[in-house]
Amino acid sequence: MASGMVVEASGLGKTVANGGAPLVILQDISLAVMPGETVAIVGASGSGKSTLLGLLAGLDVATGGDVCLDGQSLAALDEDGRARLRARLLGFVFQSFQLLPALTALENVLLPLELAGNPEAGKIAREWLGWVGLAERTGHYPKHLSGGEQQRVALARAFAPNPRLVLADEPTGNLDGATGHQIIDMMFDLNTRQGTTLILVTHDEEIAARCDRTLRLHDGRLVA
Repeated sequence: MASGMVVEASGLGKTVANGGAPLVILQDISLAVMPGETVAIVGASGSGKSTLLGLLAGLDVATGGDVCLDGQSLAALDEDGRARLRARLLGFVFQSFQLLPALTALENVLLPLELAGNPEAGKIAREWLGWVGLAERTGHYPKHLSGGEQQRVALARAFAPNPRLVLADEPTGNLDGATGHQIIDMMFDLNTRQGTTLILVTHDEEIAARCDRTLRLHDGRLVA
């Protein structure tokens, strides 16, 4: 595979057993994403968008083809190896925020920094919560934060370790329109400032139009 790409997928497929009959979720997906690019993945519900994101992240294992992250083949790694690669390269933003409920906002942002052994973890986590407008909320637990505030903590957590790639799965799906717009503005601002590569699953054409390009999935295939 060509070098220099943050993400490359070739002939990627995912089939699951469905009561004995194979159910094809994705087939023959090939794509390449350059450093600093913003890419939207769009398609109808059930078209395989979230499955594709999971395969690109190595959270799920393909039944065909391969993904290379930063030049490293995921197929060549075991589960621990994929986890280490994710920790080094990736940030995630989910529709359902996925904050740890027993940790404060600050502790949620601290976690990936501490796992990476960053000696400046505390300072960096506080700075990031300040950048997303939550300097006054560092000690709050997720249940005491609004949806928009929780997603801002999730943005800080995703970007704080300075990942090469951020993957976002319907990041505004659980937010009202106005809050969603604020989150998307913030995400694009952070992405530009950090020079991160962003792959975003969305059903919102307006959000997709803000990306450098859009990949469309239909019945598990990429369409032009």
